[in-house]
Amino acid sequence: MTKRRYTVKRGIIINAVLMVLILVFAIISMNSGKMNLSPLEVLNVLIGNGTDKQNLIVFDFRLPRIVLSILVGLGMGAAGVVMQSLLRNDMASPGTLGISSGSGLFVLFFVVFIASTGKSSFIALPLLAFVGGLLAAGLIFLLSYRRGRDISPIGLILTGVALGSGYGALTTFLTLKLDDSQMNFMLYWLAGSLWGDDWGYISILTPWVLILLAYIFYKARILNALHLGNQTAQGLGVSVKRQFLGLSIAAVALSSGSVAVGGSFFFVGLIAPHMARKLVGPDHKLLIPAASLAGGLVVVLADTITRTVSLVGDVPTGIVITVISVPYFLYLLAKAK
Repeated sequence: MTKRRYTVKRGIIINAVLMVLILVFAIISMNSGKMNLSPLEVLNVLIGNGTDKQNLIVFDFRLPRIVLSILVGLGMGAAGVVMQSLLRNDMASPGTLGISSGSGLFVLFFVVFIASTGKSSFIALPLLAFVGGLLAAGLIFLLSYRRGRDISPIGLILTGVALGSGYGALTTFLTLKLDDSQMNFMLYWLAGSLWGDDWGYISILTPWVLILLAYIFYKARILNALHLGNQTAQGLGVSVKRQFLGLSIAAVALSSGSVAVGGSFFFVGLIAPHMARKLVGPDHKLLIPAASLAGGLVVVLADTITRTVSLVGDVPTGIVITVISVPYFLYLLAKAK
C-alpha cells in the first residue's frame, strides 16, 4: 500500500484538493477581468437570472476561456506523464521530443493554405496538429530505431532536438508567406494565447481530451510496468511494442489536439508531471490524474493572472506560465541528484 511516504489515501486527498483548487480559481477567474462582475452577479447568470450584458460576459467570453484552459492543462499534463514514463526520462515531453515543432508546422500549414481560402472548420486545425505531431513522432522513432536493440531515450531526445531545428527552419520559411494578421496569430499561438475560446472548438476538444485521458488512465498498470524497463515489463506479461505504440499515439494526439486550439503550452507537459510526482509518488493510478489536474491548475491560474493583473498589452497565458514555472523547474534541477 505504501512506498516511502506515499499512500493511496494521500494521493486521493491530493487529487481532491487539486480539483477544489481548479474550481476555486475558475470561480475567481469568472469574477475577474476588465469588466468586473460580483460573485452574486455570476451566480445569477449561472441560474438564468442574469442580464443580457452579464450573460454575454460569462457565457461568450469568460466561461469558454476557463473551460479551454482546463482542457489544455489536463491534456498536456497527461501527455507529459506518458512520455516521461515510456522513455524513463524526466526531461521528456512533447516539447523536448520535437513533437511541438511538428504540430506547430502543421498549424502554420493551416493558417497559410486552408484558413486563407475561407475553408477553415472547427475540426481541421486539431486534426492537422495531430497529423503533424504524429508524423514528427514517427520520424523520431524511425531514425532512433536500431534492429535488435531497445530505443535509447537519450537518442530519442537528441533526434527530436535535431528534427525540431529542421521544422523550425521550414516554419521560418513559410512565415514569409504570411500577412500581418496571420503573422500575429502565429506569434500569439507560439506564445500560448488560448486563442480557441469558442464553444465550437471546445465541443471538438472536450471529447478528444476526455476519451484519451480515459484510455491513458485505463493503461495505468501498463505504464507502471513499462516504467520499470522493457525486460521487466515483458516478464510481467506486457506486450511492450504494442503498448508502447498505443500509448505514444495517445500522448501525441492528446498534446497535439490540446495545443492546436490553445497555443504552444508544451512547457506544461514538462513541469506538471514533476509537480504531481512530488505530491503523489510514482504510481500512475494516482500520478496520471494528479499531473492532469496540476496542468489544469497551472493554466487556469496563469490565465487568471493575465486577466487580473494590469500588464503591458495583451500578454499571452503561455508567457505567464513560463514565468511562474521556471523558478520551480530550476529548483527541481538544483535538488536533482
